[in-house]
Amino acid sequence: MPTVTTSDGVEVFYKDWGSGQPIVFSHGWPLSADDWDAQMMFFLAQGYRVVAHDRRGHGRSSQVADGHDMDHYADDLAAVVEHLDLRDAIHVGHSTGGGEVVRYLARHGESRAVKAAIIAAVPPLMVQTETNPGGLPKAAFDDFQHQVATNRAGFYRDVPEGPFYGFNRDGVEPVEGIIANWWRQGMQGGAKAHYDGIVAFSQTDFTDDLTKIRLPVLVMHGDDDQIVPYADAGPLSAELLSNGILKTYNGFPHGMPTTHADVINADLLEFFRS
Repeated sequence: MPTVTTSDGVEVFYKDWGSGQPIVFSHGWPLSADDWDAQMMFFLAQGYRVVAHDRRGHGRSSQVADGHDMDHYADDLAAVVEHLDLRDAIHVGHSTGGGEVVRYLARHGESRAVKAAIIAAVPPLMVQTETNPGGLPKAAFDDFQHQVATNRAGFYRDVPEGPFYGFNRDGVEPVEGIIANWWRQGMQGGAKAHYDGIVAFSQTDFTDDLTKIRLPVLVMHGDDDQIVPYADAGPLSAELLSNGILKTYNGFPHGMPTTHADVINADLLEFFRS
């Protein structure tokens, strides 16, 4: 399997298909590069080089005990980019991966990148604080950690069966293959990485990172996102970005790159070519 070894000795698995301008995909919690199948196949057919890695502790990457924070996530992404010598890259991040992309661009600069898109992403800050009253209570994320530590297999069915893809909404028919694939990806990763990752995606404040980014960023968010609520995420990120473009999707769920891949792929392609 193709891997790159980071400066702290973690083997990070990646996929690298095709040629042309590179698109680098960063996945959400607690998934893997496989969650980008619909995008990678589509953009490969459009003549792009598509790259996606498994975050440390996720998928086929090393299940290490430490380093499950946004700085390490960004540094691991940088290791993949530099190992493959990617230039003029477009970065796309979903959910936690959107935070990873934002931290990477702010921390490592934009010399190798030209555009980015963040989809249903966690920035600017998910948890509720005095200065972020619209965030979700910390108790909600504490419960997530409890579930991962004590009932991971069951929890990893409940999330995709319910709020992640909006299958708990009236009139929405659950798709067993999508649910099972979410479970498969989640259970392939490590419990410790997923446990610590909840703190990383919920408590990291990306406000300063967003203000440092100068390249064009498409902010895509569904207004029925039950995981990363729309009002405290997409619009605020777009406002903080100097060159942010907000695109709101009526009724779309958190997992819209999968449930509405045709729409998302078309809008990404238009943005990349503009």
